[in-house]
Amino acid sequence: MPESVFHGLYALPPGTDFAHEFVAGFLDRMAGRPPEEMARVTIYANASRTLAEMKCAFDLRGPLLLPRLLPVTNLETPAMLGQAESAPLARRLQLARLIARLLDARRDLAAGHSIASLSRSLSALMQEMQYEGLGPEALEGIDTGDHARHWQNALAFLRIAARFHLDGPPMDRAARQRLAAEAIVADWAQGINLPQGPVIVAGSTGSHGATRLFMEAVAALPEGAVVLPGFDFDQPRSVWDSLDDGTEDHPQSRFAPLIRALGPPARWTGTPPPVPDRNRLISLALRPAPVTDQWIAEGPRLPDLMVPTEGLTLIEADQPGQEAEVIALLLRDAAERAEPVTLIAADGNLVRRVVAALDRWHLRPDESAGQPLSLTAPGLFLRQVAGLFGQPLTIDRLLILLKHPMSITASPLVGANDARKLARDLELELRCNGPAFPDGPCLRDWGTKGDALRKIWADWLADVLDRITPLARDRAARPLLDRLRDLMVLADILAAGPDGDPAASRLWQDRGSLLLRATIDHLLEHAAEGPDLNATEFCAFLMDEMGQQSVRVEGDAWYLRIRGPREARIVAEQTVILSGLNEGGWPQALKPDPWLSRQMRLAAGLPLPETLIGLAAHDFQQLMGLPHVILTRARRDAEAETIPSRWLNRLTNLMGGLPERRGPQALAAMRARGDVWLARARAVSHPAGAVRPARRPAPVPPAPPFRELPVTDVSLLIRDPYAVYAKRVLGLRPLPPLRPEPDAALRGQTLHSIVEALVASKPAPDTPPAALKARFLSLTSEVLAREVPWPTARAFWAARMEKIADRIVADELVRLSQGRPVVVEKRGRVALAGMDFTLTARPDRIDLLHDGPVVIYDYKSGKPPTDKQIAAFDKQLILEAAMARRGGFDTLGPAEVAGISYIQLGGEGETHPRQYSPQLEAENWDGFVRLVAAYLAGGIGFTSMRAPEQTSYAGDYDHLARFGEWSLADAPHVQKVGDHG
Repeated sequence: MPESVFHGLYALPPGTDFAHEFVAGFLDRMAGRPPEEMARVTIYANASRTLAEMKCAFDLRGPLLLPRLLPVTNLETPAMLGQAESAPLARRLQLARLIARLLDARRDLAAGHSIASLSRSLSALMQEMQYEGLGPEALEGIDTGDHARHWQNALAFLRIAARFHLDGPPMDRAARQRLAAEAIVADWAQGINLPQGPVIVAGSTGSHGATRLFMEAVAALPEGAVVLPGFDFDQPRSVWDSLDDGTEDHPQSRFAPLIRALGPPARWTGTPPPVPDRNRLISLALRPAPVTDQWIAEGPRLPDLMVPTEGLTLIEADQPGQEAEVIALLLRDAAERAEPVTLIAADGNLVRRVVAALDRWHLRPDESAGQPLSLTAPGLFLRQVAGLFGQPLTIDRLLILLKHPMSITASPLVGANDARKLARDLELELRCNGPAFPDGPCLRDWGTKGDALRKIWADWLADVLDRITPLARDRAARPLLDRLRDLMVLADILAAGPDGDPAASRLWQDRGSLLLRATIDHLLEHAAEGPDLNATEFCAFLMDEMGQQSVRVEGDAWYLRIRGPREARIVAEQTVILSGLNEGGWPQALKPDPWLSRQMRLAAGLPLPETLIGLAAHDFQQLMGLPHVILTRARRDAEAETIPSRWLNRLTNLMGGLPERRGPQALAAMRARGDVWLARARAVSHPAGAVRPARRPAPVPPAPPFRELPVTDVSLLIRDPYAVYAKRVLGLRPLPPLRPEPDAALRGQTLHSIVEALVASKPAPDTPPAALKARFLSLTSEVLAREVPWPTARAFWAARMEKIADRIVADELVRLSQGRPVVVEKRGRVALAGMDFTLTARPDRIDLLHDGPVVIYDYKSGKPPTDKQIAAFDKQLILEAAMARRGGFDTLGPAEVAGISYIQLGGEGETHPRQYSPQLEAENWDGFVRLVAAYLAGGIGFTSMRAPEQTSYAGDYDHLARFGEWSLADAPHVQKVGDHG
């Protein structure tokens, strides 16, 4: 070039479409030059996205010879071309090996599953040191005398890791970048290896020391220029001079070293920003603290704020769900008009809420961040497979895999639909009949009870479970390579299905699958560098690796975009939505550094963590300069009231304190525009008319509603008749839980089985107490081993029975000396004359005394009912006594009743007699007959929760009764249901 048109420091103001405006300024400077001069220019951009936008901008200008477009993050020198760069994963795995050894020696420092996160944070710290040109010696000068013991231990390990990682030739990209920048600066200072044409660095803030060093060197070239993005031309020189250590969270702080070295920048183009007066307002709002004196001095010099804030809308939702609904409505409105709009979001959870809300209108925005690999269908499948290692196989874990869309997709024997149906059949079998921990033998047995297809599928699945069983029991640390191979073998088998080809399964077919395969292959390639991991550590490691990869989500509508804050520099002049403007959302909370405290970082010469907030503030300032900006936040989250983002807080406080500039009125107008959208979102989410709550149900089915009732349901008929209606009339039963737990119901059943086994062994009255106790404890062990597959529950319940063994044995010998058990868990029945109704019962135990009468016993693992409770609703034993008197039990015949008692299988193991007399029995029987007669005749409704014992009572059918829409104070709504003829 005959004359240099590129030299020094330039900038573009906030709100400018950086890539397109840069290209415009570049072409203006190249006007009149020969076309080949363009190809001599080298442009370094801050990121690949910026380079892509620049290429689009060049394309819009027609056919051109383009300059060389390179990323500034990948500098190279001729001396480095032959040197191999180490894979970041391999280097991180080497650090993970060091951390694993540290945690093996000091388990008190952190849990083993922290290896993945600790190695990533340590790798980031090493990379940061390399960018800043710091070696292991930087850590030696840190004085830990005033620091807690934790930091002293961390620093001692860190010095070892730094010597291992940083010494030697440059193997990492960060080290090569720094070395290249230093070599370029040294060569250019001596006139060596000077570039053959102009060099421009565009779009970088110089946040890394290596990049800033290179930018300063480029700006010093005769044909070199640096173009800064989002530069605040409204900031006074006094403020620039004050930007030093302690102001890292200011949006312009990264520019301060360049300004001091090169002087203030010139404007790259003469194009004014979209809203210059708003830039002045934002500049003043974001001044470094303290700011109130500057606000007082410079605030009155701002223009009338109504005009520059006309394009601002402030939406303050009540909670995040509502914020997402409003944002989705804004995007839908833009889609209707085919106008481009960009949502800027730092919170991935908020993005997922918005995408879900848009799905109601079948709108899919373009997401630059994409979907984390760990949340894609193949990623979730692999996570579930990895979750099988080191954990007992539960019903829910098995069914999650069997019902996953990636499972059994390449089998020539069992189709995908057949596999899903078989999985549902197996679910019902396991829910109802168990076992709680499925295994191969139980699957093979189930397969023999169906057709040929079921047997093929069940036998295949049984073989898979035989493979899983040793992996589920393996909790020892094993090489990472072995863990990965086990994972892939098992995943391929499950994905293929019976006799299927793993390569043909859906697991490796779509874009997410390809990325997953590449990620796993990369891990397999470098796994030998990593530490030995147990199952929990391996799952955490796999989750961490998949969480770092994302699958790009391309939307149907090109005009709806979701971008991250870092892409603020390339957002065009359009409507943008700045979402999640709460502290901890945007800016995001700083992650605690496990290796260096803030003071230790300063001593080492590293940037402070607040630098990240400064970069986020710079993104915010750039976006606020666009013509139309919508600001959103939620006043509350799931836990508590939120705090507005510091930038939004400053803006609203500044505007509220400038009444002479009509700041309060402008702020009110911003909120009013937001309230319009909040009202629209509420209208979409709520029905137009009022929805009346359900009334308290009391259905009256056609008579007779039932012809048989067990005695255990009588108390339910008294307390919650609607539950009896749902259970006995409609035939509804709650589905057993997907993951059985050792709950109170199982405890009661198991303890019943133990004492029943003792009675079934027919001990003699003269059996020595010690021998009977030994038999009782032996039976306890047998029953628990057979019926309780949870070791912890077995231990607790065994201890419970051992505690009461002496009392149970002593009382049992007394009972045996007075009579013998004649009814043990045998069903009896009594028909009510003239009612076509039968009452049934299955007593725990009825003993026939030597003098003729009987005593009725019931085992209780909890607290036995009191006499008052028996009088009010708990009629089981008193009605069983009435049935015994009426000959309801075949092995007993009509019998006189001497009493009723509860045997407590807990506490002290006591036997609790309860009030009984023939008169009391007769009164309860007559009352029961009247109660049943009323329901059989259809005279009364089955009222929901007619007489609950406690207001906290929760039944299996409350959701069907719509409890919550009505209260216990509401009158029952008696209504005939069904065909009454």
